[in-house]
Amino acid sequence: MPALPGASDPELWRWVCQQTAEPPLRWQPIAGDASLRRYHRLHWADHSRVLMDARAEPASCAPFAQVAGLLRAAGVNAPAILAWDASRGWMLLEDLGERAYLDALQTEPAEPLIRSALEALIRWQGSSRPDVLPPYDRARLAAELALFPDWYVDRHLGQPFTTDQRRTWDAVAAGLIDAALSQSRVFVHRDFMARNLLVSTPNPGVIDFQDALEGPVTYDVASLLRDAFISWPETQTQEWALFYWEQARRAGIAVPAQAADFLRDLDWMGAQRHLKVLGIFARLSHRDGKPRYLEQAPRFLAYLDAAIRRQPALAPLGELLDALHRPRTDP
Repeated sequence: MPALPGASDPELWRWVCQQTAEPPLRWQPIAGDASLRRYHRLHWADHSRVLMDARAEPASCAPFAQVAGLLRAAGVNAPAILAWDASRGWMLLEDLGERAYLDALQTEPAEPLIRSALEALIRWQGSSRPDVLPPYDRARLAAELALFPDWYVDRHLGQPFTTDQRRTWDAVAAGLIDAALSQSRVFVHRDFMARNLLVSTPNPGVIDFQDALEGPVTYDVASLLRDAFISWPETQTQEWALFYWEQARRAGIAVPAQAADFLRDLDWMGAQRHLKVLGIFARLSHRDGKPRYLEQAPRFLAYLDAAIRRQPALAPLGELLDALHRPRTDP
């Protein structure tokens, strides 16, 4: 059968047809993430499947398969892998739904969606075991933080650190890394946010998890409640954070015994992530030609401002950010 419009790769089309009882009736591109992977939704009369084309990075498929299995074993709604060509980076996946949380949250009440996501996160964390996933270690945390001076400060702002600013930054980065490493360790999705959660049965469907690690217990909470593309009032996010903390304690997750200590850890972990993401978004803009990501920079700077206000020990970071964004005058 000839390929459908949109299925322009004959080899990929043949592979899909070999994996299914009959060819799909419709082939629909899906907006992808910031990676080199491409996604398509394949439609039949009574069902659909998702095709992941990771030929540009086929090595990402093995971690995807491993983490999908861990999520499903934990009772989290991750897609089943229906077919997989490891050498070419092609996967045919269960379709968990077309509507992302990010879209649903524009029109639907956030409370049930966010609580469902936090409950799924606790199930995932509760299934954690040591030495299963790679560690979110000091070297990785440091490499992530280095994206901020390299891409956001040097490349985007065009004003490399002065000697004093570099000294301040090194101290701030070391403090953020130490704070992250002091937390208890669980399975970490690493991008547990509204764009990677689907309205599904049960809620949520979870995707884009192939970069999962074993790391700080607050990381995924920070990803969800300080989202890259949607924000809520601080009072609301604190209420959800405390809901997570209470439920996690009951589930035996090793969160701090005191709510104030948990909220402090969440702010410090969030600051590390916000700085990393500012660097990533600047790199996507200046290296990869994807400027729309930097439109979210004010959101992350607002998150950082709020964390600095709540945590006086982060004041040096606030002073550094103020100096970097202060209007420059001609000499």
